[in-house]
Amino acid sequence: MSIKLQQEHNSSPGHIQLSDKGGERVFLAETFYISNKKNTVFQVRLTDKGLCLRKESGSGVKEQTILLVDIIGCRCLRSKRRGHGGSACACSALPGPAQLKVVEANSGEQDESDASAYLYIYAYILKRSRRGGRRERTTITLRFRSFDKYDDNNREAQKWRTAIKALINDEIPKTPTYTPTDARKLLVLLNPKSGSGKAREVFQQRVAPIFVEAELPFELHVTKRANYAREFVRTRDIFSYRGIVVVGGDGIYFEVINGMLERTDWERALDEVNVGVIPCGSGNGLARSIAHIYGEPYEPKPVLGATLTVIRGRSTTMDLVRVETKSQIMYSFLSIGWGLISDIDIESERLRAIGGQRFTLWSVHRLISLRTYQGRVSYLPATQMVVTNGGEKQFDGSFGRVSGSMMRHSLSYNTALDCPDCHGDGDCETCDTGFGDVLSLETSTGVDSFRPRLDSWYSATSRKSAYYSTAESIYRSVHEKSSQGGSGGDNETESHQMFGPASKIPALTTPVPDTWTTIEGDFVMVHAAYQTHLSTDCHFATSAKLNDGIIWLCIIRGGVSRSQLLTFLLGLSSGTHIPTPQNEFIKMIPVQAFRIEPTSGGPPGCVTVDGERVEYGPIQGEIFRDVANVMVPAQS
Repeated sequence: MSIKLQQEHNSSPGHIQLSDKGGERVFLAETFYISNKKNTVFQVRLTDKGLCLRKESGSGVKEQTILLVDIIGCRCLRSKRRGHGGSACACSALPGPAQLKVVEANSGEQDESDASAYLYIYAYILKRSRRGGRRERTTITLRFRSFDKYDDNNREAQKWRTAIKALINDEIPKTPTYTPTDARKLLVLLNPKSGSGKAREVFQQRVAPIFVEAELPFELHVTKRANYAREFVRTRDIFSYRGIVVVGGDGIYFEVINGMLERTDWERALDEVNVGVIPCGSGNGLARSIAHIYGEPYEPKPVLGATLTVIRGRSTTMDLVRVETKSQIMYSFLSIGWGLISDIDIESERLRAIGGQRFTLWSVHRLISLRTYQGRVSYLPATQMVVTNGGEKQFDGSFGRVSGSMMRHSLSYNTALDCPDCHGDGDCETCDTGFGDVLSLETSTGVDSFRPRLDSWYSATSRKSAYYSTAESIYRSVHEKSSQGGSGGDNETESHQMFGPASKIPALTTPVPDTWTTIEGDFVMVHAAYQTHLSTDCHFATSAKLNDGIIWLCIIRGGVSRSQLLTFLLGLSSGTHIPTPQNEFIKMIPVQAFRIEPTSGGPPGCVTVDGERVEYGPIQGEIFRDVANVMVPAQS
């Protein structure tokens, strides 16, 4: 969608100002009109809420606000010189979509006869509907042409750009030119083998163009072996970046978190460096959980919402679980599993090429050939609860928090217009804006008329796309030499010292305290989760939060019927799988810590941490609150 407005030739230029109007702070105001509707006037205001478009015409007055939270960036451009000797008159109407070409002012291709300055504002507007929501890309074009000289018009356009940039970065507009408060690059670590192996293409076609619109400089590194991201984060100066973003699945996020905890300055790293995720894997449990908790539309375009989250740079604290096995310590952000779900996750790897559907297919197979495992499960219940006014039980979350005295590292070694939602019946929030006649004027060339395209990995600095690009963005080849001079083989693994908050529970080699609850017997599955979703369509722990200090331990005992198990699996997609308290075979228990001890000599099975297979045997975990910082969507 594109909105193009043109400044009145005799209007007074806008100025940065502070005034109150209807409870909102107005910073800039200007009069514009649509090129082919001279009797329609738009009063455009930039306020602390967003960009307000007030349409005044013979049919009445309508108003729409593009919220600041939906605007990602803006840039000032100039019309491009026409190729066949024609030139645009400075007082001519706004060129139509087929004629208007814009370039940077210093590109050498600008049309000197057109003194207009064009401000492109990029927004991704959240459209709500009965069936959820979606984000719609909208480009607002403001043409400034009050003066006879380009420099004067550009000065006005730059004033608007400066104010918009400041406001979307939670700053008050003060200066006539925009200077980024944080000029550091974003570190992007991309796993080309995640999911169905299309992460490169996804980043190039759907992520990088949006980074360019937001003028967000980035440095891209493509992983070339297992634990490449872990080594990178452990050994490099990560404080020189504004944040870290992983493009891939939960596996590469696991590498980054554990790489940070292998640093001697792990406390500072976790406290100062925000980590975001753009989902390109098969499961994408963390990305799906973040979108669910913050009400951000996920399907059918999960990459879009995650990319906008990264651009905004907002963050919140996230719990981590300290995991101990017989031979290593690690930290987990998603889940720990033994039995059915872990078997499905690992054994379906042979079907990775089909993406997330591999889980569904293997679930059917594993349900038919059901396995049970002998062992013992112990846990420390999360007993600290309060009752809300509504009668619902909630945890006060005081346990598991890393306090100042606890923050000492432990050591371990060897470790809108044509709405598809209502089909034009006008009865939904998506299309109820009243701006249909305005928006439709510019939709004939499609949504992506002025969307930047990246032709190759290097096109962010190529001549063809230079006007859209961020010159500081860097691409690192997959053939780059390892910083440690290693051989770079796929099976290359090293043991490094693991730091982190000190454990408060007994070591794995010692008995659990009497205050713990212990269950022995046959188990179909034991799965501990601390995010709402284990994968895109697995709504596992419906009450989980990012930082509530709770592990949700799901225990399915041997003897459960296949019909009960089928009902459980079918309910995972909608979150309706939670059994009643009377169900003796399936339990969902909130805990602070747990231990799983498979019986030695039993049938081989899978134990997973964040979807990655670990050694089969005893494993335990305890939760620590507010340890890491994760990027989350901005709230309006």
